[in-house]
Amino acid sequence: MNLPPIFDYLGPLSVGLVRTIEVGAGAILLSFILAFIAGIGRLARWRIIRWSSRVYVEFFRGTSILVQLFWLYFVLPKLGLQIPPIAAGILALGLNGGAYGSEIVRGALQSFPKGQWEAATALNLSAVSTMFDVVLPQAIRTMLPPFSNLSIEVLKGTALVSLISVTDLTYAGYQIYSRTYRPLEIFSLTLLMYLGLAICLTSVFRALERWAARGIDRRTMP
Repeated sequence: MNLPPIFDYLGPLSVGLVRTIEVGAGAILLSFILAFIAGIGRLARWRIIRWSSRVYVEFFRGTSILVQLFWLYFVLPKLGLQIPPIAAGILALGLNGGAYGSEIVRGALQSFPKGQWEAATALNLSAVSTMFDVVLPQAIRTMLPPFSNLSIEVLKGTALVSLISVTDLTYAGYQIYSRTYRPLEIFSLTLLMYLGLAICLTSVFRALERWAARGIDRRTMP
């Protein structure tokens, strides 16, 4: 019995893997940026900022990410704004991930000890200086584990871009399957590639957690 030509599939799947990494990296970066903006905005003094942040979070958490993707890709061109498929995928995944990530940021900031807020006020630090020089450097350590989970969810969500003809890993796997009809080999390789990406992401965040822990320890040393 001849072994299936697994190595013949690696080339096309690798092309899709690169595209998945591109979309995933862009979407994760956008998710983090929006998460911090909306998470801090939820705690702002000005009502308009709090209200705007809450509308954004509730809208993108309360609607389907697939419909969001279709809306950006199919509806916006009808309104005169053409978005390339990759950009639409990054935008949809980033907006959705940012909405969920904002709750991570908000929760970490709200759990911060009030004594340190009061100490910063006693030292006559401004609200902006207190947030970025005192609170965030310590709160980020708390945010890293849930941000790791969020990143993996965004990564897995990149498979949706195959529905708007982006040749990502999922799309490449389906194209090969439609020609060869070998679902076991092809989709097993696809699963393993996604797993490898998730393991790499997890390793990166664990390294960041160790780095953040060392930074906090140095700050607290007498």
